[in-house]
Amino acid sequence: MTADATEPTGTDGPREPYRPRATDRRPTARRTGVTVAAAVALTATLALLPLSRDSRTGEGGEPRQVTAEAAPAAAEAPDCVEPERSLRPDNADGPALERIRAQGKLVVGIDQNSFSWGYRNPATGTIEGFDIDLAREIAKDILGSPDDIIFRAIPTNLREQSLENGTVDLVVRTMTINCKRLEKVSFSTAYFQAGQQVLVPKGSDITGYDESLSGKRVCSASGSTAYDALAEKSFGAIFKDEHDGTDRDEDKLTVSNQLDCLVRLQMGEVDAVVTDNALAAGQAAQDPAVELVGEPFTEEYYGVAAKLGSDDLVRRVNKVLEGYRAGGAGSLWMRSYNQWLKDGLPGITAAPKAKYKD
Repeated sequence: MTADATEPTGTDGPREPYRPRATDRRPTARRTGVTVAAAVALTATLALLPLSRDSRTGEGGEPRQVTAEAAPAAAEAPDCVEPERSLRPDNADGPALERIRAQGKLVVGIDQNSFSWGYRNPATGTIEGFDIDLAREIAKDILGSPDDIIFRAIPTNLREQSLENGTVDLVVRTMTINCKRLEKVSFSTAYFQAGQQVLVPKGSDITGYDESLSGKRVCSASGSTAYDALAEKSFGAIFKDEHDGTDRDEDKLTVSNQLDCLVRLQMGEVDAVVTDNALAAGQAAQDPAVELVGEPFTEEYYGVAAKLGSDDLVRRVNKVLEGYRAGGAGSLWMRSYNQWLKDGLPGITAAPKAKYKD
């Protein structure tokens, strides 16, 4: 993927968010007739090479798949009352920022399969979405250009590990801030509010996150807050795969990437998906045969994640987010929301307000 160059960030006047040139922004399904399943098949044909922790460069900013790797033990859990509170913003340099400048690129873990958030447009081959706009804005602020970025496609269950072992500098991948994760990574202030909800085929007798899930096969992503919610209270749903230890074992209920749940729902292998409503809304926009049911049953905030202890980088990201939210209806945040999320998640008028620790 060749990214279009833009001018370095200035201090006067509003900054335009990164937008790839000559890209049709209509939902893929409406533009090309490509279904989610077909898009997944297309993505599977793209070579994503495994990376070691020392391989920190890519070709032209292309996303590369991250593989499992030994990670250091988690740090002692900090006091946690409101996990979305973060460090106050600051432009001061520190070791994390100096390292990023020395390597010349910001390495960001992303999703390339979540429509409207981070996905490869099958018509152009470009990585696009709400998370991608924000990641490029951070690169632009730190290094001077939104093109000074390398995307690495990481599965849900390797987001924390990819930061711990230094495979990426940041994760911008619909990652919920919570106390458990703060034991392993540091978060920015919240840049989006979401909630867990249930996605089902239209006509299903499942009514939401309730007793109607009893006996139903429910899919979620490993390492996700959806899986944690099911583990705590499943309402009798079948959400864990039973294995006999053979090589033929295949996870159909707990998957590495959330989009795999939608494919299983389309194939009739599961009855429902529990996931963030922000992600599910994009899937429902692409596939008219599925819908969200019931109400969101959690309140969750997405944050930009960094390696634990990278305080200078977290403060810098929070500084970027202050500018990204500023400007009301004309803010960079609202422009990106209107472009990517408004159709599936209408009625949002502003980004979440920043909360700080001191």
